[in-house]
Amino acid sequence: MRSTFKILFYLKNSNLQPDGKVPVMGRITVNGTVAQFSCKFDIDPRLWDMKANRAAGKSLEAQKINGKLDNIRVQINKHYQRISDADAYVSAAKVRNAYFGFDEGYKSLLSLFQERNESFAKRVKVDRSQSLLRTYRCAEAKLAGFIKAKYHVNDIPLKELEPQFIEDFAIYLMVDCGMASSTANIYMRPVKGMITKAHNRGWIARNPFADYHLEMEVRERGFLNDAQLKRFMTQKLEVPAQSFVRDMFVFCCFTGLSCIDLKNLTHDNLKTMADGSRWIITKRQKTKVQTDVRLLDVPLRLIEKYSAVRTEGNKVFKLLDPGYSNVLLKEIARQCGFDFNLSFHMSRHTFATTVTLSQRVPLETVSKMLGHTSIRTTQIYAKITNEKIGRDMEDLAAKIGNKYAII
Repeated sequence: MRSTFKILFYLKNSNLQPDGKVPVMGRITVNGTVAQFSCKFDIDPRLWDMKANRAAGKSLEAQKINGKLDNIRVQINKHYQRISDADAYVSAAKVRNAYFGFDEGYKSLLSLFQERNESFAKRVKVDRSQSLLRTYRCAEAKLAGFIKAKYHVNDIPLKELEPQFIEDFAIYLMVDCGMASSTANIYMRPVKGMITKAHNRGWIARNPFADYHLEMEVRERGFLNDAQLKRFMTQKLEVPAQSFVRDMFVFCCFTGLSCIDLKNLTHDNLKTMADGSRWIITKRQKTKVQTDVRLLDVPLRLIEKYSAVRTEGNKVFKLLDPGYSNVLLKEIARQCGFDFNLSFHMSRHTFATTVTLSQRVPLETVSKMLGHTSIRTTQIYAKITNEKIGRDMEDLAAKIGNKYAII
């Protein structure tokens, strides 16, 4: 039986873009079977010749578009010939899948991301966190939305990824999704890392994102200064839940623990030393780095205050939901007259800044207590306050004295 094979290009006028352009589509016909696909670029409908099924005229834009169409036609013809020589049965879908790299042994970006997230989900509560899984799943959804909006397809083969892809994804996150660059980096990091791993495993010949570097934005870290911390600790509160959340926030202000590390804190992590001092000896969930903090009077009194509360797993405190805790903190901030919102993580910044560095605790000591892997991270967290600058300048003035005179 004689095989019939045809390739046709047309416009999808029903999908009009904001800039007035429409997607260019392709249709493969083989022995009565039909498969459609996106050519992954748009065109002004006024430039399209419906009779010739290609761009009209000899303008630079028309030549560029027709060059793309000719290249697509050549590539599809090659796959059709290869499949015809190897298989007894040839279908339009089989040719289209081969062209897009979806034939035997292919790897596509979203399918790889889905596999990674499924594998990650199995490790939650073992050595992975639920919050990070939510971030990865959100990144997968954003990536799927980008591929659909940019290329008009549901997935894209790894072998078709170009360096421009990751830059366009960053623009999509910041412009279309309205994210700050630091937030966009959170979603771009797993994509870049996954492609690097795919390249290392030999699934793609080159890493298209090898030369792309995520730009880390240094953000201002909110914290309570000394006066604000005292106001926060002494504010009269009528709601018991608010009082409890305040106590947990204050505990972290004087220990530097993050919310998740506070949740994981057990009585086994509380150690009494030979000199009678009590310490928190634990490992941070985020970095797996050991953090050692000597307990001051304030956290010791809070431990004693809630010692009678029953908890599971020998935990020191029975925390409320983090989202609800932040809601309560915002309400407390309003009652305190603060012109900013509080979040639980600001307690850690307050420890790094107001409670330690502003009291002249060495940076290396603070870094150890915070459980940082690098002292550079501590430098970002720790704010040098005006009070500390003032005290340092007073010390300098006392040392200089009348050493320098003006004539």
